Amino acid sequence: MSSVKYRAGMSDRLCGWNPARMGKTALIVIDMINTYDHPDAELLLPSAESVVPVVATLLKRARQRDVPVIYVNDNFGEWRSHHGELLDKALSGPHAHLVEPLRPDGSSLFVVKARHSIFFETPLGYLLSQQGVDRLVLCGQVTEQCVLYSSLDAHIRHLRVTVPRDAVAHIHADLADAALRMMERNMGARVCDSDELWD
Repeated sequence: MSSVKYRAGMSDRLCGWNPARMGKTALIVIDMINTYDHPDAELLLPSAESVVPVVATLLKRARQRDVPVIYVNDNFGEWRSHHGELLDKALSGPHAHLVEPLRPDGSSLFVVKARHSIFFETPLGYLLSQQGVDRLVLCGQVTEQCVLYSSLDAHIRHLRVTVPRDAVAHIHADLADAALRMMERNMGARVCDSDELWD
């Protein structure tokens, strides 16, 4: 089956996928619980500022539809920290306004990671299988790093990936554009605008 026929046959609600005919979807929020005191943060901040309201809207829409929300967040080398401490630290920092709108709620799941991919040495794969999830919507940061590598790792695990381009923040715009093209062309991801999700 050609890619044109495949895309045409999967109409409408999730960037070309019909959830009624497919598996369960989860919204994955990558590295948005963040103090922004790391290298390249100053380059990242303008993009993060524009992305936070979009991610907040995605969170609201996902929760209204009972779509599982899973935060996968770097531990920033704090090996003694759990997710509550990471959140408290981010909320007490100078960029708390970028974290507060994205605060996990009581139904959110949380996975701590230490490297770029959301799958590397984390229990995420097991969690997704236990939840019956085979489709991921990836949002967060950074497009050309963690989002890209996570999309690749999802692809090799036969998981379907959607990346809303307006819900991922970048450090370098040119690399982010290239990363989105790679995810779409090489990894079979659907790249779309966030307002195309769950409409």
